[in-house]
Amino acid sequence: MARRGRAARLQGRVALRPPNENQLDESSLTEQGLAAPNLKTGRILLIACGALAREILDIKSTGQFDHIDLTCLPAKLHLYPDQIPTAVAAAVIKHRAQYEQIFVVYADCGTGGTLARTCKTLGVEMVAGPHCYSFFEGNEGFGQRTDNGEISAFYLTDFLVRQFDAFIWRPMGLDKNPELREMIFGNYTTLVYQSQVNDPDLVLRAQQCAERLGLSFEHRHTGYGDLETTLHGWAGSASSSS
Repeated sequence: MARRGRAARLQGRVALRPPNENQLDESSLTEQGLAAPNLKTGRILLIACGALAREILDIKSTGQFDHIDLTCLPAKLHLYPDQIPTAVAAAVIKHRAQYEQIFVVYADCGTGGTLARTCKTLGVEMVAGPHCYSFFEGNEGFGQRTDNGEISAFYLTDFLVRQFDAFIWRPMGLDKNPELREMIFGNYTTLVYQSQVNDPDLVLRAQQCAERLGLSFEHRHTGYGDLETTLHGWAGSASSSS
């Protein structure tokens, strides 16, 4: 019951300020998410995970998708994946009367297909793939790697490198009980850092994360992968239908 209560509180924490890509704070994205901007009719809303806010805003900016707005749920909901469908449904219901179209920027993310069924019931489209590691690398390519035996890799994205302590080290209890490292990561062999931007400092920090976990290190620059393709498709279809 305590676990569910904490998850419910995470769902209820909504950022009070609208998105401002110049003032993003990743600790806030982890804990609170990102509130939608003021109502503007005839627009598209993306309901996304807070861990994807920077990437979405960058794609939005470079694509000049001025007709698209963004709101994010707290990234920490990933610690309670069974709560994600309920939180997404609540956000869709809250905003659907105010927007021309709504899209969900989550993959399955450990919900066991429940999020896909929820989105189908609500009549909204979501990003294809099992998780962000897959769609960043490209679902087809990631699937091939898995089929070829890549089953002992632990993945980090830009967001997770920056938020390693808050999102992985402390929640897994490794700050207080470092002996748990072997129990939790004993079956992993490699930390794979999938970078979205070219930042040598993040590569160094990812290497340090691998050392802390006792894993070998591999860096793959994925860019935005299928996320970018999907957002471009949504932006174009919405433009043509409006």
